[in-house]
Order: sequence, then C-alpha cells, then structure tokens
Amino acid sequence: MERLLIIADDFTGALDTGVQFTDRGAETQVVMDPDVDFSTFDDKVKVIVVNLESRHVPPIDAYRLVYKTVVKATAAGIRYIYKKTDSGLRGNIGAELTAVIDGAGADSLMFIPAFPRNNRNTMSGVHYIDGVPVAESMFGNDPVDPVTKSRVSDIIHIQSGTPCFEHAANSTTFPEDLNGIHIFDASSNEDLQAIAEGLGKERLHFSAGCAGFAAALAQELGLAGVKPQFPELPTNIFMACGSVNPITIAQMKNGERAGYTHLHLTAQQKLDTRWPRSADAEPVIDGWIKTANSTGKFIMDANEPEGCDELSAYMQAHDMDFSEVYKTIAPQIGRITRVLLDRGLDATLLCTGGDTLVALMREVGVNALRPISEISTGCVLTSFEYNGKLQYVITKSGGFGTPDVLIKLGERISATNAARS
Repeated sequence: MERLLIIADDFTGALDTGVQFTDRGAETQVVMDPDVDFSTFDDKVKVIVVNLESRHVPPIDAYRLVYKTVVKATAAGIRYIYKKTDSGLRGNIGAELTAVIDGAGADSLMFIPAFPRNNRNTMSGVHYIDGVPVAESMFGNDPVDPVTKSRVSDIIHIQSGTPCFEHAANSTTFPEDLNGIHIFDASSNEDLQAIAEGLGKERLHFSAGCAGFAAALAQELGLAGVKPQFPELPTNIFMACGSVNPITIAQMKNGERAGYTHLHLTAQQKLDTRWPRSADAEPVIDGWIKTANSTGKFIMDANEPEGCDELSAYMQAHDMDFSEVYKTIAPQIGRITRVLLDRGLDATLLCTGGDTLVALMREVGVNALRPISEISTGCVLTSFEYNGKLQYVITKSGGFGTPDVLIKLGERISATNAARS
C-alpha cells in the first residue's frame, strides 16, 4: 500500500495540510511524537502527518529532526514524503528541505510554496503575500521569526548551500542532471494542479510546500476514500488566542463588534504559571465559564488591549525578558483552557496559533488527532476525547482566515446543526 508522510514544523500547519487528504476521504492521522514508530499505524491510514515543532528551534536542530524522521520513514517503506512549509516562508526552510534530500538519499526535491487560495503566490521566483513581496509584508515584521528575503532561493540559501532552480508554473520539464531544490511559480489553483500533473508521481516522491499544493498532491497521488461526515457541534464558540498576528487581531475586533465577549488576560493570568489552579483563579474562571456558556461567544486573548502597558511592568517586576514571555504564554493558555474544560466549559474550541494548540494537547495528554474537515481556508475541525467526552476543536493559523471568520464559523455551525434537526 502506498503511504504518504507529511512532515510539519507546527501543529496548525500539520492539520491544515493533513485535512486536504481527509477532505478527499484518505484516512489521515496527525501526531506530535518526533520519535514516531511507523510500524504501529493501522493499514487503513494512508497519510501520516508528523509535527516536529521545529519552526523556532536552531537550524541545525531542525535539520536533525527532519533528517532522522525521513531516514526512519524510508526504512519503513514510505515512498512519498512531503515537507510542509509555512505559507509565509517562516522557519527553517533551507535546513529542513536539505534534510529531506539528505535523509532520503535523493537527488532533488520539488518545492511549490504558493497558496493562491490565501493570496500567497510565487512569481519569477519571488514569494508574495497579498501582492507584496514577503519580506515587505507582515511576515517581514514577525516578532519571533521575521522573513528577511523575498526570493525563495535566497531564503533557502540563508541556511543551505543546496543548488536551487527556478521554474515557471507551466514548465515542468527540465534536464535530469539538475540536482537540487526545484522551485515552481504558482498564482492559481490551476497552476498547482498543472504542476502536479506535469511532474507526475515519479517526480513527486520528495516534494514540499504548504496546504496549497497538498490539495493537488492528494489528487495526483490518488489518495482518496470515504469523506467523514461533518458532525453536530456545540453552538457555543470559545476562542483561545495565542497569536499576535495582525490578521487574527483584526478578526477578534470584528468578533467583538458582532457580540463576542472579548477578554484580555492580565499579565499575571498569562505569565504566573501557578495562577490557573490557584484559589484566586477559581471565581474568575467560573465567571468566564458562566459568561461563555450563556452568551455562546467568547474570546480569551493573550494580547494586551490598545494603550495598555501592564506587561512591561510585570516583566520588570519579575525580571523576565521577551523570550521568557514567549515561551510562557502558550503553555499558560493551555493550562487555563484545561481548567475551563475541567470546570464545565461547554463549547466548540477555536485555537489560534500552533503553539497554543500544542500546549493544549500536552495539557490534556493527547498526541494524535484526526482532522475532520476544512471549514474554511486554514480553519480545520478536529476532535479529541477528554474526561470521557468528545471535545471538538477548530484550529486556525494566526495569519489565515477572512476578517469575518468568527462570524462565519458561528453561522456554519448553526446552519449545519439546524439542517440535522
């Protein structure tokens, strides 16, 4: 049986790529274990997505993680490997693509970084976000991992000396002795499909890109089956936001205007690791649950409200720097969300940011998920069992989604549930 391995560098990316195969009926499983044993998967699982959480580690560590995973996969007989990359080209792109080539003992890898459905296109070798070269976009100002180049090959060569070759979207024939990373332009879904068809299965044994090309890859590899049925979800939505992306911030503001309760966590609530299970927290969290369960629309946000500088004062008082703050916030949101579930929150969760989702999964002791459906671009429905109950979670990368995504998600859930009644 042919099987595809997808290697992701963050959890939301793992899910929004894996769901491209689920939506075509291919049995897909997403795991967080970097030491995954490929022999343990049921034969019906056609697509395995491994999240290595490698986006923010040093390049050499990212290389080693990916290399080790690829070596194990090829030894297990997995013949197709797709390296999922960030659609904004953040992370250890050069190190990880080279690790796939080295780990597989391959000559070349096909890299199609575009995601046209989300206005992320590659033209003449340059990557664009909403028509702006990526280094000049919001990703160039990312507080954790800024993208400093716009030409894809330049980004790769920051970390890798592997030769790169640029190709137009309609050019999938080239000399076989051009060994290295082949970068393809694309600015439409039709481009992506044409690239997949032009390369064919033999050249797609080792490829890379984001969720955009994954959909074309699923079709070309013939990975299909029975699509899972969309379930009935709790109509209440509780958003746990650990993203600082301007797109997500704008979405929350629109949600607040549409009637969502918008809670900004205080500095203590998001940085004092003892707080979620303290006596002081109990009445506060119970109040949040009461509001969330009664209104059905609640946002818990780790960003400070405009004009507030409470965080700086807290950092100074507790001798913390920004790197400590960054490492603390996502696990803290995971702790708080678990306490909310333990104390009776009844809602469909919406987690923004891969770090936030990973933290929650670790808190509830879950290391594998099966994506159910892509509700909208970059918004993936999945579930896990906790305390004997099936908990549904919608995951969203910080940079994905339309400005009215919170409103549209609520409408989708309500309409689906109404159709079943």
